[in-house]
Amino acid sequence: MTSWQVIVRARRGELDLDVTFEGDEQPIALVGPNGSGKTSVLRAIAGVLDLRDARITVGDTVLEDTSAGVRVPIEERRIGYVPQGFGLFPHLTVLENVEFGLSTGKNPMQSEERSRRALQMLSELNCASLSERSVKHLSGGEKQRIALARSLVLEPALLLLDEPLAALDATLRRTLRQFLAERLRMFQGPSITVTHDVRDVAALGAQIVALENGRIVQQGPLSLIQQSPATEFLAEFVGAD
Repeated sequence: MTSWQVIVRARRGELDLDVTFEGDEQPIALVGPNGSGKTSVLRAIAGVLDLRDARITVGDTVLEDTSAGVRVPIEERRIGYVPQGFGLFPHLTVLENVEFGLSTGKNPMQSEERSRRALQMLSELNCASLSERSVKHLSGGEKQRIALARSLVLEPALLLLDEPLAALDATLRRTLRQFLAERLRMFQGPSITVTHDVRDVAALGAQIVALENGRIVQQGPLSLIQQSPATEFLAEFVGAD
């Protein structure tokens, strides 16, 4: 994988973000206290926030530049985004949820091709048997996999995951933590995962980026943060003495 960079500079009300992510083959784990801007960063990149004074780039692609009047529509950003609570459509079937992103944008796929691609992705995640089920009848673990399938089927340039395991019980979280780590390795693209659990960082083999008040206060591998945490929050997060 080649190196990549994401830059987010944006304001919205009292929110003021100035964050640059750089990476290669390692996933990024975005951590920080409540209100530090973690979810806002993901939502800004995905295009679901109405921002002012914003400039957001992914590599050489400008997704948003308010000074130049540039705002790439959500469906054209090639961003896979799994929000908190998974964001699935309860009135649609599993297959319809996974197909959804393939039916939007400048060049929507024909129905037959959408179904083929969606079923293939569901098979890869061992969820093909759920294709005709209503989302509202799924378990938490099943919803997590379907939300991931809906993002991955788009072949995104960047994958954003906002606390993907937080809504699950402890036993299921352990199982799906390993599943998620395996899928991110297979994805081989850049990913940013918001988490409040250091075990997620370890399982994903992620590089930590720590935010406070919309700014990066420390970044590096888990081992480095454990040796020398820059803030009280990080010391508590990694369990440092």
